[in-house]
Amino acid sequence: MSKPTTLMQGTLDLLILKMLAVKPMHGWAIAQRIKHMSNDVLQVGQGSLYPALHKLEQQAWIQAEWGESESKRRAKYYSLTSAGRKALERETGQWERLSTAISLIIRPA
Repeated sequence: MSKPTTLMQGTLDLLILKMLAVKPMHGWAIAQRIKHMSNDVLQVGQGSLYPALHKLEQQAWIQAEWGESESKRRAKYYSLTSAGRKALERETGQWERLSTAISLIIRPA
């Protein structure tokens, strides 16, 4: 199995927003969901995840409230705001344009 891939700058915000579009989650669950959905290719460390969550909260794209995790521990649950849903649409469009452009270069016709 190959080594986990480090995320490109800016993609973590998009992935977090996408995870929260499904349902509110706490930080550890977000990281685990990204890892699982990427077939263990993408791993998000706490040193990247929590600053990104804080930044998204400052931008009012997500909001947080305290709750109880599956293991009965107190955890901060994050959810998408309406501004976050709009940002997710915009960021997804930008990502699709970027990935298409890169594919044109690395896989020429």
